[in-house]
Amino acid sequence: MIEDDIRGWLQARQDAKYREMQVKILPSLSPGAIVGVRTPDLRKYAKEIGRREDVKEFLESLPHRFFEEKQLHAFIISELKDYGQCMTELVRFLPYVDNWATCDQMSPRVFKKRRQELLPSIREWIASGRCYTVRFGLKMLMEHFLDDDFSPDYVEMAAGIKSDEYYVNMMIAWYFATALAKQYDTVLPFIEGNRLAPWTHNKAIQKAVESYRIAEEQKDYLRSLRRKA
Repeated sequence: MIEDDIRGWLQARQDAKYREMQVKILPSLSPGAIVGVRTPDLRKYAKEIGRREDVKEFLESLPHRFFEEKQLHAFIISELKDYGQCMTELVRFLPYVDNWATCDQMSPRVFKKRRQELLPSIREWIASGRCYTVRFGLKMLMEHFLDDDFSPDYVEMAAGIKSDEYYVNMMIAWYFATALAKQYDTVLPFIEGNRLAPWTHNKAIQKAVESYRIAEEQKDYLRSLRRKA
């Protein structure tokens, strides 16, 4: 069975010190769910098992037990070339994503050529109320709609997200910091108008100030917009 092959492969490549680090940075996961296999090795192996005829068995065997199995699943989805197949597998998998790393490292290549078709799904994900589904939707908005396909409406979409989830609010801050770097004049009024919750507002400014893509005079002004928590 493909699942047995995968778990054998994971155990054979366990790195104890790396696992200790992973346990610390993935607090949403039980330590027992982390094997400790390095990401480059997982990406390489995902390409290998993605070509297996029985890969569908693995993609349908949800939920996965180990974090690394989730990573493999995310990397396989990211490499799918057929948009319809990619979206089908992604929609099935998203409810089982339970950590920031799997969420953030899943980025389907095929989306670059199908942006307008992607927008309705992004809206659904953002409205889902599920922490990592919302985070993923916002990440896709950040990756694909801050350049040529940019619209102020998408910034409104991000500003409209209300959540008590740390990992959602951190992504909102990341989105606005990136948006300020790419679309400063359009995005700045959202900061000036205090459209974000105080913590998220300040975190967005912090991240923007740390960016090398924002001019020093812009950083100075952003610092003046910090709010009291």
